[in-house]
Amino acid sequence: MILKRSEQLKKFWEEQLEMKREDSLPNWILEKISYHEKRGSKVARITGKGTLYRAFEDENQEVKVEYNLGVTFFVKQGDHFYHEEDERMHQAIFYKNTLVEDKEIQAPTKMEVVPPIEPIEREDAGNMRFEYDRRAAVQYAERWWNDYNPEYRKFDVDCTNYVSQCLHAGGAPMWGAPNRGQGWWYQNENWSYSWAVAHALRWYLSGANQGLKGKEVENPSELMPGDVICYDFEGDGKWDHNTIVVEKDNDGMPLVNAHTDNSRHRYWSYEDSYAWTEDCKYKFFRIGE
Repeated sequence: MILKRSEQLKKFWEEQLEMKREDSLPNWILEKISYHEKRGSKVARITGKGTLYRAFEDENQEVKVEYNLGVTFFVKQGDHFYHEEDERMHQAIFYKNTLVEDKEIQAPTKMEVVPPIEPIEREDAGNMRFEYDRRAAVQYAERWWNDYNPEYRKFDVDCTNYVSQCLHAGGAPMWGAPNRGQGWWYQNENWSYSWAVAHALRWYLSGANQGLKGKEVENPSELMPGDVICYDFEGDGKWDHNTIVVEKDNDGMPLVNAHTDNSRHRYWSYEDSYAWTEDCKYKFFRIGE
């Protein structure tokens, strides 16, 4: 049964993506196409692949298949081409061997409750300095953009945990354990707020005077691969999301990777996100300065 449903879904998406059928493509794909057009670029081609999560039959004899839909957008920007990739969880519903509905399943929007802290020997950073290896940070970001390093816990809202891992791969030193409200660290299945909570990392980067530090800049064009962007989507003072810059586009603007809704080479402003509003505020941080 599962193999048959998988083949049906594969055929369905091959047709929809190749033809760019607006009557059946999900909103997030249509909005991506529209967003690139507004920017003056064009989605020249779309391909996709799915990874099955689970399948079950309900009391109405409907077979529901939950799967991860990964889509690659081939973006043309002037004479320059690049790939943007995005992943979303979908649910397909079959009735009597016919696909009757396919819809996106929204990712969680709230940080999960964390367990009580346990004593850990503190590593004091003092006035430690480090040389930030941007290449190593970006390599890590590219390796794990749609996967999860088993050495770290996976969070339902994973954006900041992912960015922190990238920064640490670039040589940023941890410090502050076992005080969850101090420093920036992950040890033995425990972590600081700044490691895993978007709001906390934004304020940590603004105020840190040792170990991992960020220098705020005014314009995203000043960022380099390995730098960080923070997002307050509703402009209410609560910082919701973090991304890491991995590349610059043909206009010298950042392309970013992120977790939760796993994305690769996404345009930095995130205006194609469900969470984005016109009140969105940003903070741009150069790392290691």
